[in-house]
Amino acid sequence: MPQRPDRLPAAVRRRHDREILALALPAFGALVAEPLFVMVDSAVVGHLGTAELAGLGVAAALLTTAVNIFVFLAYATTAAVARRVGAGDLPAALRQGMDGIWLALLLGALLIAVVLPTAPGLVHLFGASHTAAPYAASYLRISSLGMPAMLVVLAATGVLRGLQDTRTPLYVAVAGFTANAGLNVTLVYGAGLGIAGSAWGTVIAQNAMAAAYLTMVIRGARHRTPDTWRAMLRPDAAGIRACARAGVPLLVRTISLRAVLMIATAVAARLGDTEIAAHQITLTVWSLLAFALDAIAIAGQAIIGRYLGAGDPTGARAACTRMVQWGLACGAVLGVLVVAARPLIGPVFSDDPAVRHALAAALLVVALAQPVCGVVFVLDGVLMGAGDGPYLAWSMLVTLAVFAPAAFCVPVLGGGLTALWWAMGLMMLTRLVALVLRSRSGRWVVTGATR
Repeated sequence: MPQRPDRLPAAVRRRHDREILALALPAFGALVAEPLFVMVDSAVVGHLGTAELAGLGVAAALLTTAVNIFVFLAYATTAAVARRVGAGDLPAALRQGMDGIWLALLLGALLIAVVLPTAPGLVHLFGASHTAAPYAASYLRISSLGMPAMLVVLAATGVLRGLQDTRTPLYVAVAGFTANAGLNVTLVYGAGLGIAGSAWGTVIAQNAMAAAYLTMVIRGARHRTPDTWRAMLRPDAAGIRACARAGVPLLVRTISLRAVLMIATAVAARLGDTEIAAHQITLTVWSLLAFALDAIAIAGQAIIGRYLGAGDPTGARAACTRMVQWGLACGAVLGVLVVAARPLIGPVFSDDPAVRHALAAALLVVALAQPVCGVVFVLDGVLMGAGDGPYLAWSMLVTLAVFAPAAFCVPVLGGGLTALWWAMGLMMLTRLVALVLRSRSGRWVVTGATR
């Protein structure tokens, strides 16, 4: 069971603070840049009209779901690479990372084959209105071409995080966000392509980011293991299969989490165009806050994996304790900032007074949930770093079982967007209970190069 934060010696707190900040601050910048891709799309497309923004809301939810169910490419790779780094086996760490990158390419090709021909049906399944559906299908089809690049970015980011390097992902993310913003404005308004221009801008930016990551990973392998780097780059069927098997529990966990977000979007779509437009903006803000808080969780994955790989359970527990304290404090600060920024957020994304009104109420719920989110994201990262995927999978299945009935009752009982976001708050409380119970049990503390 982790020590209480106030019982950690001052020297230990300072050491962990330095370690957490060294990884979390660059990770914060990189993680915030990811939802900013969608935020830029929302801001640019939102001024085309409410139907276009509603279409983007449905398409973006589908796109992020299709890609992010494979976020284990980053999370599992971070933990596995960090454990091997902690154990002092750098060649094995790099080999593990390359297996993840090859798996990402294979899964990306599969996603294109599935999403490209089924985009209109998927949009209809999500309940998009007849006015929003054409825009949603157009955006989804074009954006699917960037899916392999998005998955490579996830896997390569995991390699670098496992190597305790969060600065390189920051530099690539900032460059990608800047390129995406410029391309969106140019293609949507300058070239007159409308919502299709926004999708093409994102595809171009994501492929450029993937190319940059691959270049850096290859250079790192050549520098760190000059005698064996060529062999590491070749696909290894056994390694790819092992990587896929290790990711299955996190895949189940992520699918359950994405199902929560998909259900929320589907319910919002059936409430009307105004509600789905406001929901898209709220979800964009929620994602921005989540990625900001997840910076500490990313540090947790790398730090916990390294401590356990080095056979230091005491250090792992102390780091967990300190990161929980950081998560709670940061969540409280972000909640206050959301309350203060509520009057400013609406005009950035929409000119529709009805959308702004619905947005203001939903954002208040988001603000109140942030301290809970801070602890949840940190403990999620700690257990990922420990390789405790099976527990994360089962706990998210339980969370989904709690959330789904609450969300589906919203339209039945005549509730609006605010009621839907209260259901999201219930989902986070359920996760909090499950993760706190696990962290206190100490069963996640398993040392060695592999779990």
